[in-house]
Amino acid sequence: MPDMDDLGEVMIERRRLIALAYRLLGTLEEAEDAVQETYLRWYRLTDAERAAIDNPAGWLSRVTSRICLDVLKSARARRERYVGPWLPEPVRPGLLAGPEDPADRATLDDTVSTALLVVLDAMTPAERVAFVLHDVFAVPFAEIAEVVGRTPAAVRQLAASARRRVAEQRDVVAPLPEHDDVVRAFVAATAGGDLGRLVTLLDSSVTLRSDGGGRVSAALNPILGPEKVARFLLGVLTKRPTWSIRPEPTADGLGFSLVEDGVPRGVANLRVVDGRVTDVWMVVNPDKLVRWR
Repeated sequence: MPDMDDLGEVMIERRRLIALAYRLLGTLEEAEDAVQETYLRWYRLTDAERAAIDNPAGWLSRVTSRICLDVLKSARARRERYVGPWLPEPVRPGLLAGPEDPADRATLDDTVSTALLVVLDAMTPAERVAFVLHDVFAVPFAEIAEVVGRTPAAVRQLAASARRRVAEQRDVVAPLPEHDDVVRAFVAATAGGDLGRLVTLLDSSVTLRSDGGGRVSAALNPILGPEKVARFLLGVLTKRPTWSIRPEPTADGLGFSLVEDGVPRGVANLRVVDGRVTDVWMVVNPDKLVRWR
């Protein structure tokens, strides 16, 4: 068994490892499982093997990243069995930021936003790992190369490709004050049942995705177009008169929650471009709302 000093040295890294794993996997449950497996591997080492590790924090990060890489490689098959659209788990602002992270609070919140995680989810596993490790956690390319089994030069190219895709997403979104103003108007129109006003706040290309995971009722396919999205949202509240909608701070800026008797039944993030809502990502899967309760 490791001694208490050894235990304290590695356990202090747990929050940082969960923050890393969440950005790689998109749900806190999977992130916590990956970190748990990392610690199991650490404790299975012999005393001599642990003593030979000069940088335990670096070792833990590499192992966590490899575990997440394996999970990402198997994600396609798991997603094919998932009921309806899969969305990342929404998190509250600042939940996965900390003084040990290599960036300021606003930047860290951006790196756990649904808008970014959706972009990351479309990348190859190696691209995602390279971007998160290098651009968010400042891990050198040589160390990332050990994780993904590529050369440092290849990893640099992976990170550059991922960075371009992320930049394209960031370039089009509205500044935070504009985003929040549009969302407040969106919530007010929805709460008031004002179909006409709600439609004017939606872009012609607006898409709503609803993640129920087969656990609760949700739209099994994306809903497209202002009229259909507006009617769907108003229909949700009409069918569930005990629910209310309220603005909710999220890592994307202001979003909204659907609440019944003080309990969140859904949390949604929105993307705003040129004064209109272009995407609504609504999570109603209760497994992804545990920390909102």
